[in-house]
Amino acid sequence: MENQNSILGDTFLNSKYFDPAYLFDRGYMYVRQLLDVVFGEQIINTWNAILFFFSLFFISIIAYTVVRMFEIRKKEHEHLKHEIAEYAHHKAEYEKHLREEVGGSKNEHWSKTLHYLFSQHSSDWKLAIIEADTMLMGLMEQLGFRGDTLGDKLKSANQDTFPNLTIAWEVHTIRNRIAHEGLSFELSHHEAKRVIALYEEIFHGYGYI
Repeated sequence: MENQNSILGDTFLNSKYFDPAYLFDRGYMYVRQLLDVVFGEQIINTWNAILFFFSLFFISIIAYTVVRMFEIRKKEHEHLKHEIAEYAHHKAEYEKHLREEVGGSKNEHWSKTLHYLFSQHSSDWKLAIIEADTMLMGLMEQLGFRGDTLGDKLKSANQDTFPNLTIAWEVHTIRNRIAHEGLSFELSHHEAKRVIALYEEIFHGYGYI
């Protein structure tokens, strides 16, 4: 009986697998072995190498992006500089052309209009548009359009009989604003030149100037 209990005790109740100290030691050993595998010197060196190459890769990407941004900014600046220079050149040529017409136009009203346009006084710029609108009235009369006012003559026209009808309405509307709003109507020199250029387009189309 004692031998039987001794056997049962050694194999089951007194088994080392039920000994907390033994289980703790074995668990600690397995965990340490696992950590040694995961965080061993060779593994750590491998991870360091991988992280180094990743860092080098991303640093290269950032450096490339920065360089490309500077290149794009430089190209945009050069393109903008070229556009501004080209615009200034065309504007200078156009103004030179207008100045040459001041004394050489066969229409005295047009010469007067350009004199107003190149005045240093902003009030004269408005007079240039009013003068050009008066010329447009004379042109419409020569072309045989009926009406007491320029607005009436434009209403009697269409795109077939007067191809510049849309432009004529635009400049005539600005002239009316100048007449009705007076000093409160703000007109820049650039806008005055643009409007006179539209009148010029109409007049050249009919050989009026």
